[in-house]
Amino acid sequence: MRPAPDHLFPSQDHDHATCVATALDTAETICRARGVRLTELRRRVLELVWSNHKPVGAYALLARLQENGSAAPPTVYRALDFLLEQGLIHRVSSLNAFVGCARPGEDHSGQFLICEQCQNLVELDDADISAAIARGSSASGFAPRLQTVEILGLCPQCRD
Repeated sequence: MRPAPDHLFPSQDHDHATCVATALDTAETICRARGVRLTELRRRVLELVWSNHKPVGAYALLARLQENGSAAPPTVYRALDFLLEQGLIHRVSSLNAFVGCARPGEDHSGQFLICEQCQNLVELDDADISAAIARGSSASGFAPRLQTVEILGLCPQCRD
């Protein structure tokens, strides 16, 4: 029997507080090891990105930040850029939104299953997909800089 994959969609009784706490603790460790600062604003933006398993746009983040004080678009974008550079979040291009990275600190490609109905998202890290893209790129003489695969469909809860 094969072990359960670690890329399942969250169940209804999913303890999301653990996801958020783990993401924030991991981010602190990674930033400290790299000698970069996870400022209060960067940490808050990361927390908001991780607030659920749905991608969130920059303006939605800005609106949430403005509920508890003032935040300007440039500061939010700078925080997002920092989190992207550190590999703590991913940009989901098709939705122009951001999602927390399930494997921060690891070298991996962004492969996402996105539910069209509930907007929940799961990050994959399938070596076969990455290898197929690398083979196709190489055969074409193409040198990929960034690899992101976004797959739209329905999650198990929405299919039921």
